[in-house]
Amino acid sequence: MIYCGIDWAERTHDVALVDDSGQLLAKRHITDDAAGYKILLDLLVEYGDTEENPIPVAIETSRGLLVAVLRTGKRQVFAINPMAAARYRDRHSVSRKKSDPGDALVLANILRTDMHAHRPLPGDSNLGRAIAVLARAQQDSLWNRQQLSNQLRSLLREYYPSALAAFEPWRNGLCRPEARELLKAAPTPTRAARLTRTQLEAALKRAGRKRGIAAEAERLRDVFRSEWAHQPPLVEDALGKQMLALLLQLEAACTAADDLAAAVEEAFPQHPDAEIILSFPGLGVQLGARVLAEIGDDRTRFADARGLKAYAGASPITRASGKKSSITRRWVKNDRLNHAGYLWAFASITASPGAKAHYRRRRDDHGDWHAAAQRNLFNRMIGQLYHCLQHGCRFDEAVAFPAPVSAVAQVA
Repeated sequence: MIYCGIDWAERTHDVALVDDSGQLLAKRHITDDAAGYKILLDLLVEYGDTEENPIPVAIETSRGLLVAVLRTGKRQVFAINPMAAARYRDRHSVSRKKSDPGDALVLANILRTDMHAHRPLPGDSNLGRAIAVLARAQQDSLWNRQQLSNQLRSLLREYYPSALAAFEPWRNGLCRPEARELLKAAPTPTRAARLTRTQLEAALKRAGRKRGIAAEAERLRDVFRSEWAHQPPLVEDALGKQMLALLLQLEAACTAADDLAAAVEEAFPQHPDAEIILSFPGLGVQLGARVLAEIGDDRTRFADARGLKAYAGASPITRASGKKSSITRRWVKNDRLNHAGYLWAFASITASPGAKAHYRRRRDDHGDWHAAAQRNLFNRMIGQLYHCLQHGCRFDEAVAFPAPVSAVAQVA
């Protein structure tokens, strides 16, 4: 058996091949381009790599063109956490020396000694991986949009409180096109106070508003012309220019979020698992795509539902030492899946009578706080999702949340 370790870098990579006894068979220094990839593949073939029995590879990343090249066919690629690799390095040297060829050798030896303890990259379909790219990018764009919105809100508090008061009744506030259009038309409170009804109505129409334009323009005019504290004129104008620069970034983030959401709306329904995922209460297209992006469509990735629950951070973890033991929530988990699960559980409370009853039971009978009860609900829902995906069946409310025995006895 031959094992391969690759120390990944931005421009070049170090490769090491070892056998069952740990003997170094070959090492190479390759470039991060098509020529370097060919040298790597030829080296693997030279030492017995075939389509039916490929040589397993350990590398410290799960992304990039090099990983994409290695994942072709049946080859197992292991993405080793750099922190775990650093711990293994101490087994081979106590001087704490570090070198790229040495790290490649360490990675190869990790597979030689402990391949059973590490998980290879899942064999997801190309469509599943494409949905993962879009769903994660859309989630990142939402986080970026919220961060820019918070920065803009903080800036407006310094010199433009009338804008915050004007946009407060609107859902999503500063992210709405009406708010952005009005800020472009009047970047300072002094200019906002001079806006006429006609100008306000025109700004609302440019933002795409169709109804209640006259009444909304009148409300905005009253807010802008109320008594507010002002910065000195020169300072106010400077802050207005800073706000416009930040507003450009927010507009770009809003456009990116909308475009990526549309891309997810187009791609996710094409996946075979979409029908099952969307049958669950609380899961729509965007949130369902995020769940699929993190769990993938490789049915062999998780041995059982417990593995998926631990991966999502939904199941509790027990820490015991001597006579002391404690049960706490997990800190090491897939943060994206855990975040999606929080939203999923929150939405399912109103979408499913059984989920709501389960949540209330955790709060009332077990004394859980809101977050703990919601996490317990997510733990149950994701276990049901695992079962449905494995058996190809849709969510069934009666099966997922059967009536308690006491309730059945009362009806009888």
